[in-house]
Amino acid sequence: MTALVIRTAQDAIAAVPYLLGFHPSRSLVVIGYDGPQGTCAIRLDLPASAPTGERVAGLLSGNGFRKALLLGYGPADEVEGSAGTMAAALTAAGLAVLESVRIGDGRWWSLTCTDDCCPAEGTPYDISASVIAAQATLAGHVALADRDELVRSVQPVDGPARESMRRATERAERRFLCWAREPASRFRSRTTEEGLDHVPRILARARGGTRPTDDDVAWLGFLLTDQRVRDEAWIRIDEDAPAADIAFWRDVLRRVEPPYVPAPASLLAYAAYSAGDGGLANVALERALEADRAYSMAVLLRGVIDAGIPPTKARMRMTPRQLAAAYNEPEQEAS
Repeated sequence: MTALVIRTAQDAIAAVPYLLGFHPSRSLVVIGYDGPQGTCAIRLDLPASAPTGERVAGLLSGNGFRKALLLGYGPADEVEGSAGTMAAALTAAGLAVLESVRIGDGRWWSLTCTDDCCPAEGTPYDISASVIAAQATLAGHVALADRDELVRSVQPVDGPARESMRRATERAERRFLCWAREPASRFRSRTTEEGLDHVPRILARARGGTRPTDDDVAWLGFLLTDQRVRDEAWIRIDEDAPAADIAFWRDVLRRVEPPYVPAPASLLAYAAYSAGDGGLANVALERALEADRAYSMAVLLRGVIDAGIPPTKARMRMTPRQLAAAYNEPEQEAS
């Protein structure tokens, strides 16, 4: 995500919806900064417990952050209690909590102000008029109305679009059944061969502006059940500029039938994570793990994100040729 320069409490209030991908409610948001990895925003449901505060403090301090801001969205008693508990945990872990505020009804109140510096009725703010909102919008970032809207953005299509995908999936599965008479080793080899041909072609067309057909998506969903093919799609995500990959994998995830959800959901999660969009990464992982709680890529990403490992430390940086070598494939098969 494009770096957003936060200088004041109002800057932080304007930045949070773009850092999370949605406007939070009944939440405590902890922003860690002044460290080697830029800015980290963590959202927690209210009320936030002491153990949760200790976990967040350990995560931020462990990743080198030295300062923090706290923003609470909700009733005064819940926000003040949770913010106080979090501030104590962060301070104990060596972080300086420079500001703690409560936000509600278009106003914000400082929880650290001890004199008459802040009006009792709160300070009004307008995110839409802020420089940070303009910067984020120009960079292509979107702040949805709430987390529910973000969740809906990765849910399956319905109506005629769903029925069309069902028919396309049936055609893909019949194609697969035609291979069932082949020896098992040949079947696995053929799935990989088809996938290594299909994935680059469909990605190239999508990046050129052509939306994949239902048959393309259904066949891709089947081929991604092969780990080698899934890994090929994984290393082809553009970690420096993943916007096109986010759009592609979100579309594929919404269209595939339930048995084929884990791979595209995990690939979307990784693309979002690469972009610094933790909100989208988390809801995509929820879909992957709801479909298969043991799906390896989703489990791995869940651990990486929960550990607070920044995207810059977890990049694949692998070419198709290197991946082929890792799978001990003949050099001519790499492209």
